[in-house]
Amino acid sequence: MKTRSKVVLAAACALIAADVSAQTVSDTAQVPDTGLNLPHDLTTFGKVDPNLRKATAIINGEIITGTDIDQRLALIILANGGRVSDEEKDRLRLQVLRNLIDETLQIQEAKANEIEITPAEINQGYSRVAERFRRTPAQLGAYVRENGSSDRSIKRQIQGELAWSRLLRRRVEPFVNVSGEEVQAIMDRLEAAKGTREYHVGEIYLSATPENSAEILANGRKIMDQVRQGGSFTAYARQFSEASTAAVGGDLGWVRAAQLPDALASSIQELTVGQIAGPVAVPGGFSILYLVDSRQVLTADPRDATLNLRQLTIKFPEGTAQAAATARAESFAKATQAMRGCGKATEVAAAQGAEVIDNDQVRVRDLPPALQDMLLRLSIGQSTPPFGSPTEGVRVLVLCGRDEAAASGAPSPDAIRSQIEETRVNARAQRYLRDLRRDAVIDYR
Repeated sequence: MKTRSKVVLAAACALIAADVSAQTVSDTAQVPDTGLNLPHDLTTFGKVDPNLRKATAIINGEIITGTDIDQRLALIILANGGRVSDEEKDRLRLQVLRNLIDETLQIQEAKANEIEITPAEINQGYSRVAERFRRTPAQLGAYVRENGSSDRSIKRQIQGELAWSRLLRRRVEPFVNVSGEEVQAIMDRLEAAKGTREYHVGEIYLSATPENSAEILANGRKIMDQVRQGGSFTAYARQFSEASTAAVGGDLGWVRAAQLPDALASSIQELTVGQIAGPVAVPGGFSILYLVDSRQVLTADPRDATLNLRQLTIKFPEGTAQAAATARAESFAKATQAMRGCGKATEVAAAQGAEVIDNDQVRVRDLPPALQDMLLRLSIGQSTPPFGSPTEGVRVLVLCGRDEAAASGAPSPDAIRSQIEETRVNARAQRYLRDLRRDAVIDYR
């Protein structure tokens, strides 16, 4: 079975340190009853010198420094295009520290079970990350250093992901069993749900306890704010999600509402493509959902059709006045709307001074949403209205042919079994990590 544990980032980096002077915090609001004898007015003492690099935490004797936190945090900031407020940086810094503690515990537990990740394996993973960003390993290293991080930080995360994945394969996966009856029951439900919708979902799962649920809920809301402001959902999922799908940016793949917990199913059915929802309370924490796409169960989706398109493009000389561009675009529109089929496209293009490009392997769903709607309404031989701009040119697409999509088939029994196994492994992995946190000796500095 393929288990996905925490994996690498989505871009890379730059960062910050905090300067906390002695301060008095006065809270006049009602303090909830925690069972603890806490004062209403708190005074904190001490100062952290941002220029002094001291250990931030020591986990079972292993040091995490402020530099380690800064470099990992830089990856998140770059993934968000640098658009992170100082307040958000402070919050993320605390979350990064928690992540680094978990990562350290995972590596330590793997070593205790005689699981070693070799430098060659780490370098191989690092090379794959570099390829993803169309850089050589050396170029990626230079890029992240320029932005406040280091290749060492990325490699450390790769080591943690590989170590935890192998540990789960040895200590957890062999004890997860799924019966044939469970698989068949899901297949029966899918068949009964034919024609209903299924969803391509992304998830960020944040574990919580009764003691810290308010804090985790607030963190989840801030993550959602960052994503709505243009932050990368995938990057946040890779760094902060505690589900096994963090390895693939929180991607749950295609799921039916019946396969999700009731709270998540209800939320996802209210979303339109591209929206996020949450934080949704689920057993053990909160989930943030992102709707990537949707379609009907076991039913052909028109957006999976493959089109044969011919594109005609007219371009305008630099400095063309708006009135002149509009007049030419109107003439282009009349000519293309009247040509009645692809057979006349070359002739019309020559008369209009247009470029012609053919492509017979275009999936509808790969086009911008506005063009999808246009093309799905066209018959063979018809063309879209002109679209574009004077600076980039004005285009028309002519529909020359369409290969309709086949109905999506039910997932195989093996695929269903793997999904159930992954869910159970993920739940046990969370308990495993919770036990490691409970038993760890952590000295904060």
